[in-house]
Amino acid sequence: MQIYNYDLIQIDQAAWQLKKDYQGVPVIIFAKEELLRTMDEEVFIQAKNVAQIPGLYQKVYIMPDAHSGYGAPIGTVFAMKEEGFVAPGAIGFDINCGMRLITTNLTKKEILPYLEKLVNLLFENVPAGVGRKGFLKISKNQLKKIVENGVLEIEKMGFARKEDLKNIEEKGVIQNADYSTLSKAAIDRGINQLATLGSGNHYLEIQKVDQIFDKKLAERFGLYDENQITIMVHCGSRGLGHQVCSDYLRIFEKNLSHFKIKVNDRQLVYAPINSSIGKQYLSAMASAANFAFANRQLITYQIRKIFEKIFGKRAEDLSMNLVYDVAHNIAKWENFKEKLLIHRKGATRSYPNQPVIIGGSMETGSYLLTGTETSLEKSFGSTAHGSGRTMSRAKAKKLIQGQKLHQQLVKKGIYVKSASFSGLAEEAGFAYKNIDDIVDSVSKASLSKPIVSFKPIGNIKG
Repeated sequence: MQIYNYDLIQIDQAAWQLKKDYQGVPVIIFAKEELLRTMDEEVFIQAKNVAQIPGLYQKVYIMPDAHSGYGAPIGTVFAMKEEGFVAPGAIGFDINCGMRLITTNLTKKEILPYLEKLVNLLFENVPAGVGRKGFLKISKNQLKKIVENGVLEIEKMGFARKEDLKNIEEKGVIQNADYSTLSKAAIDRGINQLATLGSGNHYLEIQKVDQIFDKKLAERFGLYDENQITIMVHCGSRGLGHQVCSDYLRIFEKNLSHFKIKVNDRQLVYAPINSSIGKQYLSAMASAANFAFANRQLITYQIRKIFEKIFGKRAEDLSMNLVYDVAHNIAKWENFKEKLLIHRKGATRSYPNQPVIIGGSMETGSYLLTGTETSLEKSFGSTAHGSGRTMSRAKAKKLIQGQKLHQQLVKKGIYVKSASFSGLAEEAGFAYKNIDDIVDSVSKASLSKPIVSFKPIGNIKG
């Protein structure tokens, strides 16, 4: 098959290999044919560039929700040994942007009379939009402890339950984080932004269980009935993580000649993992990742408080339990017969029996899946992370006005509060791929299997 003059060989019902006309490792794209044809041409160009980074272990994997990003496609996975290289552009600016799913024992019928009040209160207490500040005022010394210890520190501060930590990737702490590797600009940008959503495609969503595909597994994760209410949070490391990426991209670029590195795209600069700047970046990235875990935990604290206020019950009595929190922009050491640095950009870890959260657009819904044994062999234990954009934010805004979209969502039974109508228009459902096709692709590729689907009824957008 040929797309944009790129030849692809089908190797499985939802897996394709890019025909090699370049010096590099093989590129495998997981997608049904109809999804593959919707990918923008830049995905193929960037994937080939990634595949030519020296030191890559085995293959580069591209997920079905892939679209072009900074340097590398959003939806990229690859691995490096210790003597390999690290590439900030193949992790992304929003380090540890990720998903979190919280259960309740409430039903849609019980929540509907309070929905508007709930969304309004959440909007007031979980700030959304660019540059917003959170409720937690901390010193630089406290920030140091948070970025180095992640949710462990948040639990010590009284904003997390001990059982929450068990249900977070890496238990909410990426090792080897080091506050001293953060610039003053990163610290200044992050210190007031804990417990905030940010902008873009970040959201806090009240959902109802729509379909249950595996009742036994669903019950294991606290999901029992259709119309049961859940809450999903999608956000990351805010200005701190963005600044870390910006800082180290500049540092890496200045050192390209020192390491005798030539790149096809300056956005895809890289440095040896064992170099001083490589180690510093990984420590700064781990700090930003821990900040993001802490951020989502503090948002959870606020959500629980607001539900308690509205329903007059303790969060425990409302069964407001954390199902899982998983990162989708990160590089970390994992064991696959040998120690490998797995880069995931717009991709989710998908280990056997581990919950996987794939978020859709605010109109279409989301999924809870679980990882598979096969994913360990096929994709370094990775799967998709969301719907994936099909058009730019600028184009989406040309096609619909935010006010009109808001009215359409209300008619569909989805109450939305957004930081701006312009930002709302950017995230229109038609700007994204069909979430069902993404899930079908990763299921057919045996990277993860669906357990439950959700439909939105209330949403806060950045």
